[in-house]
Parts: sequence; C-alpha cells; structure tokens
Amino acid sequence: MDFFQVFIELAQSTVRVSTPLILAALAGLFTERAGVFDIGLEGKMLGAAFAAGSVAYITQSVYMGLSAAVLVSVLLSLVHGYASITQRGSQIVSGVAINFVVAGSTVILGEAWFRQGGRTPALSADGRFGTIKLPFADSLREVPILGPLYSGLLSGHSPLTYLAFLMVPASWWILYRTRFGLRLRAVGENPGAVDTAGISVIWLRYRAVICCGILCGIAGAYLSLAANAGFTKGMTAGKGYIALAALIFAKWRPKNILFACLLFGFLDAFAIRYQGYAFPLIGKVPVQLMQALPYILTVILLAGFIGKAIPPKAGGVPYVKER
Repeated sequence: MDFFQVFIELAQSTVRVSTPLILAALAGLFTERAGVFDIGLEGKMLGAAFAAGSVAYITQSVYMGLSAAVLVSVLLSLVHGYASITQRGSQIVSGVAINFVVAGSTVILGEAWFRQGGRTPALSADGRFGTIKLPFADSLREVPILGPLYSGLLSGHSPLTYLAFLMVPASWWILYRTRFGLRLRAVGENPGAVDTAGISVIWLRYRAVICCGILCGIAGAYLSLAANAGFTKGMTAGKGYIALAALIFAKWRPKNILFACLLFGFLDAFAIRYQGYAFPLIGKVPVQLMQALPYILTVILLAGFIGKAIPPKAGGVPYVKER
C-alpha cells in the first residue's frame, strides 16, 4: 500500500475519532467562557450515549435516539448548573459527581433493561446514522490526488461529523459576533459589571450550560449511533477529559479547538492503526504504550508545553450578587 493511500486512511480515521472531541470541547467552551468550569463532560457524553443507544434500539429510530441523548445531557447539565450556579457549590465536585453517578448508573440500567452486561443490543441500520456520499464522489475517485482526497477523506462520513466541523465556525460566530456571545464572554470575565448593566448573570450561565448539554448530547449520540452500533460500558474512554485538555491547550478559542482535537484524534487513530506494528529501528511497540499515546500527550502538553493559558477571570467562581 503506497504512502498516499495510508495517509488518506489515517486522515479519515482521524476525522472520525476527532468528532466527539470537537463537540465536547466546544461544549466546554460555552460553559467556561461563561465562568462555569465543567469537568463533567465525560459523564454527559456517557449518559447521552447510553440514552441514544437505548432509545434508538427500542424505537428503531435514529432521530429519537439523538433526541433522547440531547435531553439526558441537558438534564445533567441543569443538575450541574443547579449545584454550581444556584446553590454556589463547588463546580469541580459537581462535575466529578456527575461522572461517577453516570458511569455506575449506565451499567446498572443497561444490565437491568437488556441483560447484556451493561450493553445495549446491536442497532439495525434504521437505528444508526449512515454515511453521506458527497456529489460526484464516485466519478472523481480515479482522479490523481484530488480524487482520493475528495472521495476518501471529505466524503463518506456521518452527518454528525459534518455537523461537528460546522459547529466550529458557528461557535466562533456566536461568541464573537452576537449579543449573546458578547454577554456570555463578559459574564466569564466580570459578572459584576454584567449584573450592573441589568443583565441576569444566573440566566446567562444557565443558557451556557444548556448549550453545553446540547453539544455533549450530540457527541454521546455520535459514539453509540454512528461510531458504533450501540452502547458499550465506558465507551467514552476518557474522551471528555481529553476534550477538556484540548480546550485548555486551545486557550479557549474555537479555531484552536479544531486543531487541538485533530491532533489528539490523530494520535488516537495512529495508535489504533499501528498496534503491534514493527517500526524500523524501534521494533514492535507494546500495545499498551500505543493505546496510552493520547493520554501521554495530554499530560505532556498540560505540564507546560503550551505556553501560558489564561482562563476566563471569573471561571470556577460562583457569583454572589452584591447587595
């Protein structure tokens, strides 16, 4: 197999693996820009994936599964919002609690409902998202260089993959070109000034966590309805934490989030493809080391190789209105 074909296949895998990371990182972008630190991205994705797999199997409808995923994720986001915004509790504790509760409850409910060891039954074609073939993909396939790039890399992905990449410029436009985005960023920097202007800090932050819930719901639905044919125990496998690391690595900017997630996705795709492969001069790398590559990079980058990442000034701080 020639180098170009290997590159196309590896890039295609990178796009697929990066999709939930992009959605989850953008979800965290909305909350953290509003001053709400959300470590519960992992739990929301996992809960959404379980809801999507369960409902899609019962109804045999992929869109009902997607709707259930978004609903469950938004409800979990509202729980986090109630604990950290209304009750002014610790945002870290609230997020960690969501992760633990969801990790356990999905297995318990899955076993109680389906009796398959915490899994959901395999979905039929009607219960999953298919792939979209772009116009002229077949006719251009034999064109040198451009054909494989268009037919093999750009075409043939799930609708949620295209949605994830479209959400990057959409998130930039919302945050930097709309009144809502301006107020959202202001709440994350100086909530007191926003409150003085007569704008509800609490309502703005709740809207941010709802946006986070919607995006995490789509990310979870992608895992069980597009990347796989149902829910499996712990299928997020730390993707929520990697998305959080990508968000910090990208310094809370939508464009940088895309490149950071593609970098993490590339390492994951590389590890999957070359497990057990004998590299020149190195030999066969242990499978465990290849699987750990994305997590090792996460630790290295966050240890200080990304420069100074300055979060929103009011991030993680409950707002107390002055009387």
